[in-house]
Amino acid sequence: MRSQIELDLIAKGRVAGVDEVGRGPLAGPVIAAAVILDPDKLIEGLADSKTLSEARRTALAAEIRERCLAWSLGRAECSEIDTINILQASLLAMQRAVDSLTVRPDTVLVDGNRVPRLAMTAHAIIKGDSKVAAISAASIIAKVARDNEMTALDLDYPGYGFARHKGYPTPEHLEALQTLGVCRIHRLSFGPVRKRLEAVDVAG
Repeated sequence: MRSQIELDLIAKGRVAGVDEVGRGPLAGPVIAAAVILDPDKLIEGLADSKTLSEARRTALAAEIRERCLAWSLGRAECSEIDTINILQASLLAMQRAVDSLTVRPDTVLVDGNRVPRLAMTAHAIIKGDSKVAAISAASIIAKVARDNEMTALDLDYPGYGFARHKGYPTPEHLEALQTLGVCRIHRLSFGPVRKRLEAVDVAG
């Protein structure tokens, strides 16, 4: 599934694909991944992580980590999201992921229409997670990492259903927010959370 731009860039040097997961949730960090695939070790089945089953994502994530030249994660915490907004936090997480790579890429391909501030050439590719193998690999690594983290946080903050909805604003999550209130991993600047806090202030 390697696009022509990816193939052309690979011929000139190492290419890192970058994607983030977790812009939409009301809780938890935004997590980005950067992946440099090995041109000599093709991985079958790479695709936008959202289109894959959980079992397939988990299997592919393990294969990517084993067969790629380098991979890394970057993140931005809820406090950072609330301070600089989710777009800037997502770009920061992507920048941190690239900076954490043990192999320096010559070019970075980023999913979306914005690129983080980087020391090397970077290109934004809209829907890149379905067009560029390295970005697909990054989307899979990031989603598996964030899903696993939210599942673990479900044990620390029971009752919200984080293991099931991963912090997204599902009816279950919104109901729990009203019943249990805001917890430490909620994003205070996001509408439903902010409204819940305002309701408490009014009542108090």
